[in-house]
Amino acid sequence: MYAQQVENPIDLGADYELNDKLFFNTADGARLSGMLLKKKNLSTPVPTILQFTIYARPQERDLQTLKDIADRGYVGVIAYSRGKYLSEEAIKPYETDGADARTVIDWISKQTWSDGQVAMMGGSYNGFTQWAASKQLHPALKTIVPIVANRPGMGLPMENNIFINPNYQWAFYVGNQRLLDNKTNDDRQRFREMQFNWWYSGRPYREIDQVDGTSNPWLQTWLQHPSYDRYWQDMAPYGKEFAQITIPVLTIDGYFNDSQVSSLDYLRQHLQHNPQAEHYLVIGPYGHFGAQRGGEKKLNELDIHPAALFDINALTFAWMDYVLKGKQKPSFLKDRVNYFPVGESQWRHAPSLSAMSDHMLRLYLTPDTKHKQHRLTPTLEIQQNYVEQIVDFADRKNSNNDYYPYPILRNNIDRSNGLIFVSDPFKEDILLNGAFSGELIASINKRDFDFGVTLYELTPEGHYFHLGYVIDRASYLHDPSQRQLLKPNQVTRLPLTQTKLISKRLHKGSRIVVYLNVNKNAFSQINYGTGKDVSDESIGDAKRKLVVKWFAGSYVNLQLMLLHEDP
Repeated sequence: MYAQQVENPIDLGADYELNDKLFFNTADGARLSGMLLKKKNLSTPVPTILQFTIYARPQERDLQTLKDIADRGYVGVIAYSRGKYLSEEAIKPYETDGADARTVIDWISKQTWSDGQVAMMGGSYNGFTQWAASKQLHPALKTIVPIVANRPGMGLPMENNIFINPNYQWAFYVGNQRLLDNKTNDDRQRFREMQFNWWYSGRPYREIDQVDGTSNPWLQTWLQHPSYDRYWQDMAPYGKEFAQITIPVLTIDGYFNDSQVSSLDYLRQHLQHNPQAEHYLVIGPYGHFGAQRGGEKKLNELDIHPAALFDINALTFAWMDYVLKGKQKPSFLKDRVNYFPVGESQWRHAPSLSAMSDHMLRLYLTPDTKHKQHRLTPTLEIQQNYVEQIVDFADRKNSNNDYYPYPILRNNIDRSNGLIFVSDPFKEDILLNGAFSGELIASINKRDFDFGVTLYELTPEGHYFHLGYVIDRASYLHDPSQRQLLKPNQVTRLPLTQTKLISKRLHKGSRIVVYLNVNKNAFSQINYGTGKDVSDESIGDAKRKLVVKWFAGSYVNLQLMLLHEDP
């Protein structure tokens, strides 16, 4: 039972009407809680803006959000996931949020102060709940503004079917109490030590919470679903369900947002199943938290051009006015895709993701054992059939796959392991505009493996700019919902998809660098290649080293825009 007295340090004055003990009853007998704020002088019904969240922060942040909404002529409602704030239910991240949000929307639409129109907004988890609510669209829901939206099972707690560790503590943060367990979440040293203790122990991933010393029941639930199965599919729109999402959508994201794959997959799936959808994108050089603030002056030690920063509240509410009140569309949205290229000083616009580029450059990963590094070539040169990589999973002194973009701009990259391929220099400035793709051709002596591909710009000055990365599990590349194990020593094709979008001016003299490696580190599962559930594998399965043959014919595709003149 939540017994803490809710205090409201924000001075609302006499013009507002606050209900901080709002309850909603679901069809299956659960009781949700939330808060409502509106101006007292409302003479006619008005639209409502809703945030549905697991982050219960009623005393300051949530009340400030409600005040921002009310000050712009709307009724503001924040509703919390089951078990949060005043709800006495069991806390269930992800599982019931879609249906529960629709319950709240239905309740709002029937109130005397409501004109029957509801919009949703918010970032991260709150972005996910907007898409979850859209899975079965309530007629009162008129628009959503998801910012860096999560997609459970696709971006976290696993990425491309690989369980990752960075937000391991998140389940404690939201699940330990009715509000938030900041003390546990902020104990970075504990969770960093946990990861390395697990790494050195060689124990199965399923026992990582035993290494931590605290049971993590939600992690254990998720580990039962290593495929993108019905458990995950039921949480958010899936497949043809996107076709019935006919409301306008404004998506906001960042090139360096860890969950960008999740957020942009919603957009791509929406437009694939509903090509006429009114779906706008704003994206720039932002991280997960910076994108929710309209940008940041410095990101991962990289200075961001001031023109890339924007007033996200002004844009969001201008969008709400456009959809809910019939006002003009925000002038900021000059086309469906609005993006700020790194290395330029102003925004660019395109009618679609594909229209961001006018040229595709294919670069083949060409083995070259005569020199210190392999080559990226625009034509396929069969000088050598393959290059071999041997990985000892029993070795805990060396880790593989340094893919995370911190810092974004660095003086050197890890050359101690993995394979590095370098292109010839560009003869003129060009825009890298989109997500890279490609295909690797490989054979292994086991039944599965995880690998990573990281893309860099090598500047004429010798610096490496991080352009994007992907980590993949080979057995899920053709179908994330069903594992297909590899046949040992048989050549297989591994498509590179679900990579991150970026726009970056590449200067004359710059080269493209591809860093290819097997995933073996303390920050995610270790796939030993036996074919068993990866969560059950341990260092005892590492007696035989992994042998990978990377074949010529592998390639990456870069989406480019030729620059004929400065914008």
